[in-house]
Amino acid sequence: MASLIRWDELLAAPVLENAKLRVVSLLIMSLPQASPAGRIVRFGVFEADLAAGELRKNGARIRLQEQPFQVLAFMLERPGDVLTREEIRQKLWPADTFVDFDHSLNTAVNKLREALGDSASSPRYVETLARRGYRFLAPVERIDTQTRERASAPALSTPVPTDEALHPELEVPLPNRGLSRGLFALIQVMYLSFYLAALFHLHQVAWNTESILPWWGASTVLVAVLVTAGVGIPLRCYLFSAATFDYRRLGEKFQRLFLFILVLDQLWAIAPFLMTPTIGFGAAFAATAALLYVPFSERTLVKMAYPTLPHRG
Repeated sequence: MASLIRWDELLAAPVLENAKLRVVSLLIMSLPQASPAGRIVRFGVFEADLAAGELRKNGARIRLQEQPFQVLAFMLERPGDVLTREEIRQKLWPADTFVDFDHSLNTAVNKLREALGDSASSPRYVETLARRGYRFLAPVERIDTQTRERASAPALSTPVPTDEALHPELEVPLPNRGLSRGLFALIQVMYLSFYLAALFHLHQVAWNTESILPWWGASTVLVAVLVTAGVGIPLRCYLFSAATFDYRRLGEKFQRLFLFILVLDQLWAIAPFLMTPTIGFGAAFAATAALLYVPFSERTLVKMAYPTLPHRG
């Protein structure tokens, strides 16, 4: 009988042990899981899902390889801090990894800038510090995904733009760069057409001028037309080509040239009055009023397409 009891205990022991393990497993599964809070980081119009390794712009996923995304993730951990190349190497390329580190890091940063629409000459996000490393410029916001899910659960509504998505200088929602550049290029084409039309119809301009001004005034106007058109044609060709090919320092160059461009455009703003005998005083006045504002609209379009962020010390 004693031997039977011992065999029953031996047979029952594994069953009891398995039952205990199942109970413990159920208890563990019923515990709340760790929150992924802070694993989604927002900067500007971008969101980086650090857990999934995904970069999104206005909700649309942007294709970015693993290595450039790791560089981005490391920068987002310490925004505003200078990350030396050695720190990045130790973080992403262990000592036992045999790789051309300088080439790999340069390639990763270039691909990251391409995905962000950024440039090394006028950075908005990734700044290169010569012989030191890199620094992430834009403000960073870490998002609690559970809080966001609860906030968006009741109903779908139009998202309200946050301060992160505003233009750093104009305080308006970030515009489409292609549209801003296109409008700026069209203005250059408009002025080019003015210059060429005036030169091709110089005799008519002279006749209209002599009908409303004395001979010396008409001669002065003709000289001014020739000189300003001769200077304006290469200037407009430069600005048009810079906007077309997305020259990243166009914003900086335009600011330096703005005073000269303003004077030139104001002179040509009164050109419609030369056509008063043909189009009438009212139409000439309206055209001049509109042209007086054009150089300021050029400056705004350039700022929209090429914003400059203040560097952090």
